[in-house]
Amino acid sequence: MSGWIDIPSGELWLANATLSTQVRADLHIAAGRIAAIAPPGTAEGGVDLRGGMVLPCFVDVHTHLDKSHIWPRAPNPDGTFIGALAAVRADHAHWSAADMRARFEFGLRCAHAYGTAAIRTHLDTYFPHAIDTWAVFRKLRDDWAARITLQGVSIAPLDHFAGDNGTRIADLVADSGGILGCVTRFAEADHGAIPADFDDRLDGFFQLAAERGLDADLHVDETGDTRAAALPRIARAVLRGKLRGRVQVGHCCSLSRMDERTIMATIGLVAEAELAVVALPMCNMYLQDRVPGRTPRWRGITLLHEFAAAGVPVSLASDNCRDPFFAFGDHDMWEVFREAVRIAHLDYPIARWADASAAVPASVMGIEAGQITVGAPADLVLFRGRDYSEALSRGQHDRVVLRRGRAIDATLPDYAVLDALMQG
Repeated sequence: MSGWIDIPSGELWLANATLSTQVRADLHIAAGRIAAIAPPGTAEGGVDLRGGMVLPCFVDVHTHLDKSHIWPRAPNPDGTFIGALAAVRADHAHWSAADMRARFEFGLRCAHAYGTAAIRTHLDTYFPHAIDTWAVFRKLRDDWAARITLQGVSIAPLDHFAGDNGTRIADLVADSGGILGCVTRFAEADHGAIPADFDDRLDGFFQLAAERGLDADLHVDETGDTRAAALPRIARAVLRGKLRGRVQVGHCCSLSRMDERTIMATIGLVAEAELAVVALPMCNMYLQDRVPGRTPRWRGITLLHEFAAAGVPVSLASDNCRDPFFAFGDHDMWEVFREAVRIAHLDYPIARWADASAAVPASVMGIEAGQITVGAPADLVLFRGRDYSEALSRGQHDRVVLRRGRAIDATLPDYAVLDALMQG
């Protein structure tokens, strides 16, 4: 993959750039950071971007790198959520440390080439294989520290966090410097009616996080079934327990199927509890409302506009990639943004939503990333497209990615490197 423009190493000006706000500017890059943001015409010499857009490197705050790229050996038999659960469960038998590392690192190589600077990945945390999963994560987090900031999150059904098993999961996460995460359904069940002891289980989960000073990240209401109403219960649990860590909730699909009164009450609770919301538009479009032989009747995504209007931080993320939960994807956050704009009508006004794939998720992760400001790292993605219409209409596959002001090798890995793992 060759970029559309050559960028020399060292101190330089990027002249005539279009920022995400659609403002033209000249950017001075020195010592790997943004030294100045000046009016166009300030730079004398430098690289003329001819109006091309410059975005901060992306932050992907909800992924599943441990299960990525298993599709060739574990396809979803019917495209449904339950079909995906069964296919992944069967594929766990192949998840040796070597297998996970190869697929995980393949995903990192793709994300890096496309311009992602930070990733939060959920990790299936079922013993005994959880030991290997988190060991692989810790090793790759260290190996990739100079290229991609990695955070790990546990994922298991909520009822797995009771008793000794919950303590064991929480201790493993804490010892690994991770985030405590769960899916708000019980084992062997889908997202639907709320079990009678749900609130007690939820309080226990948050207590495990609080005792260890951990942030939390939950998969919530990933269905169109309106009986799935865990989101307001999560907000009340956070308020009840006065949890000090950051709490992110993902999916929240069923909310868009609720009546207006329930919607507004729920959003109010989410805002009061200071939860962050992450939407996964491509995966949710793939799974939700799938009935054989019938065209889906709804889009499967949560209420991005309404959450944002209430002051709730909203992020966009890639979620699954080439596994039974989503057959496609390439760890490209620009693709995620492009599709989200189309799916959720984010184009009026579009500029405000650019932060949903950079600055907002960086804040959720608590890291320095996702912004073009003086003093920030010169981690930038340079597009030939001069405005959102041009940039979103083509994939920008000839983009140039700068890390600390230097152009990286943006060659994507060949799928063939995973062939030996796909023999079953």
